[in-house]
Amino acid sequence: MAQVQPRNIVLTGAARGIGRALARHLYLGGHKLFLIDVDGDELSHTANVHLPSALKSQSVSSCTADLRDVKVIQSAIQQAAQFLDGRIDVLINNAGIARAMWTDSKTMEDDVLDEWQAYVETNLTAPFVISRACIPYMKSADKSGEGEGVLSKEVSGAGELDRAPSACIINISSFRARQSQANCEGYGATKAGLLGLTHAMAISGAQWGIRSNAILPGYIEVKHECKQGDEEGKKWAESVDEARHRKHPVGRVGYGEDIAKTVDWLMDAGFVTGQEIVVDGGVSKIKYDSS
Repeated sequence: MAQVQPRNIVLTGAARGIGRALARHLYLGGHKLFLIDVDGDELSHTANVHLPSALKSQSVSSCTADLRDVKVIQSAIQQAAQFLDGRIDVLINNAGIARAMWTDSKTMEDDVLDEWQAYVETNLTAPFVISRACIPYMKSADKSGEGEGVLSKEVSGAGELDRAPSACIINISSFRARQSQANCEGYGATKAGLLGLTHAMAISGAQWGIRSNAILPGYIEVKHECKQGDEEGKKWAESVDEARHRKHPVGRVGYGEDIAKTVDWLMDAGFVTGQEIVVDGGVSKIKYDSS
């Protein structure tokens, strides 16, 4: 097996929640990271305080960006490319409006068009624009996925060539793309749209040697993954009751690490593109009992 090489990674929505768990895991894994988030205070804490010795290692940089602004996105990716020496191996589109329901107990019968537009621009348009901006820095040299990816031309014991996986885009969707509750139209529709975007980019990206896949997290407990959580010493799932854990076939709600380990696998899974990986502890497979 070829030795896994450190990747140059752009991660959006990196300041808190799942994004922060991803940043920590990937940083500790030896990768070089460029972190993007709209919340400057939280982002500074993650990049400069939470990640151990990140400043000294010079393997992490960051910038704040409003991902509803195309020009701001383009500037952020240019900064990322400069920090990453002109090469982006992995883009993780994690940023998005995480609130599932309309605010203030509204329904789609109410005036929610501004919120709808915010969902569309943040959860769906932004990943497309960011991915588009990254393409020049992700392309394989021969546009086949095999030019820069070849690590060794020696035949392995299995009679195959050892190759590094091509560049990849990982979109963080949600299991709510496939199931819903009332009043989740903005969130559900955009997370489902992200799956369609992933499929399309997987096929279009083949011409540049770029794979695209989506992760659909279930209930991932990350309330403690923030500056306040650090300051108050909050722990994973400390406010989650046992019944909530037991609703999952695996016996617990999710860790941020569950998503991070899936990202690890997808980065190395060179034969996987256009796929949807559900990480929800099996909860979406439980048949609803109406009796």
